[in-house]
Amino acid sequence: MPHAGFPPFRLASGWWFRPHGVAPGRFAIRILLVEDDDDIAARLAAGLQPAGFIVDRASNGEDGHAMGAHDQFDAVILDLGLPNIEGLTVLRKWRAEGRDMPVLILTARGTWTEKVEGLNAGADDYIGKPFHIPEVIARLRALIRRKSGAASATLTHNDISLDTVSGKATVRGRPVELTAFELRMLSYFMHRLGRVISQNELTEHLYTLEESTESNTIEVYISRLRRKLGRDVITTVRGLGYRMD
Repeated sequence: MPHAGFPPFRLASGWWFRPHGVAPGRFAIRILLVEDDDDIAARLAAGLQPAGFIVDRASNGEDGHAMGAHDQFDAVILDLGLPNIEGLTVLRKWRAEGRDMPVLILTARGTWTEKVEGLNAGADDYIGKPFHIPEVIARLRALIRRKSGAASATLTHNDISLDTVSGKATVRGRPVELTAFELRMLSYFMHRLGRVISQNELTEHLYTLEESTESNTIEVYISRLRRKLGRDVITTVRGLGYRMD
């Protein structure tokens, strides 16, 4: 049965919901991986997670479409040869529904006509199998930067600078020691400058589907960032969430 704490929806493989009572995670860049091959999916997850990505997986087109249609992801890795619904159909459905997250097609199909078909269907980039994990990581980071309007891997805002590749942060040119969780939270804010971000949105992007957090954990990390970066760096918008501007 679905947990009452989160609005559930039905996948082909069962209910999908975010459970309570599990230790918090460390990552903030949330990726949907739609891939039916277990070995490839495991390899991608193992390679992406240390680079700072949450990876939520669907193993067929029906579940992939449902997850992408109902939840927020920073980017999607989409295989074309999927059970139930093929990848291009999933992609077309997302775009028709107004879902604009960056999509990286990952497939063994390598002809130029299939690449053109994927790009015309709304894909943002294309990478063939076999692949190298560092290239997948670089392409995902580039897609996410472009979506947020940032051309460089180094994000700057006022006196704060964050290198999203090395994970190094500075304030007025001086290094600041941040935990992995603090770095991911800062990256999330700096990719969304001027936008009010609710506590629920932060929770969804900082924790995997198998993880959850106490209600005040986000507030604790916001407080830590303010102590390290400046009291006025992140503004509380009463009743709505937080904003960096």
